[in-house]
Amino acid sequence: MAQRVTDENVDRENGFLYYLGRDGFVWRTPMKSNPRGRKEKVGSERVSREEGYLYFVDKNGYVAKTSMNRGGRKRSSARSRSSAKRPSARKAAKSSRRSPARKPSARKAAKSRKRR
Repeated sequence: MAQRVTDENVDRENGFLYYLGRDGFVWRTPMKSNPRGRKEKVGSERVSREEGYLYFVDKNGYVAKTSMNRGGRKRSSARSRSSAKRPSARKAAKSSRRSPARKPSARKAAKSRKRR
């Protein structure tokens, strides 16, 4: 769930994208569907950012923050990362000498599709 960060409410108009700029103020820029308009600063309240949070302008016009959800699996420790086995140089050289695998002919590929 997002938390409100500011008390200032920004009036939103259709055809504009609202975002929190690097300077900490709310800005708006015209979308491609909106041929008129310029990028301009809309908010007057400055927001200081914290690491690990995503900041956005919510549907009511307030600046809100939510924790960033990073994908991927969690790693347990440094020991498990370093113990991952890598192929030795000898094995890598051996495998590079082999010829690449051939693709099945068009006739065989069509036959295998019919069986399914």
